[in-house]
Amino acid sequence: MRRTVLSAVPVLALSVLAAMPAVAHAGPDLQAGKALFATRCASCHYVGRNARGAFGPQLNGIFGRQAGSTTDFQYSEAMRTSRVVWSHDTLSAFLRSPAKVVPGTKMRFWGMGNDKQIEDLLGYLQTFR
Repeated sequence: MRRTVLSAVPVLALSVLAAMPAVAHAGPDLQAGKALFATRCASCHYVGRNARGAFGPQLNGIFGRQAGSTTDFQYSEAMRTSRVVWSHDTLSAFLRSPAKVVPGTKMRFWGMGNDKQIEDLLGYLQTFR
């Protein structure tokens, strides 16, 4: 009898674990994204109500936008002809390595290697539609 009870313990434990909901992904930290924008992006880009092109284009509504398409910034030929549409995936890849996504870009940013920072930054940018 003891053997039967002990052999049932692992099955019961697995059943309980299988019934538990998966832990949800925490999502981007918008405050961390804001801080990253301030330290890594704001010297060239603007977001918000009064955003305008400056040393780089303004980034309001960047998700779903064709690369090189705002009228308040003079883009490089490479960016204008890239045919990239900015999405979570294309922006993630661009933030990792701009020159790989748009060869010939004039953007003076060498890339970010931290996936969490990229997620936080993109989460923050998504708040500016």
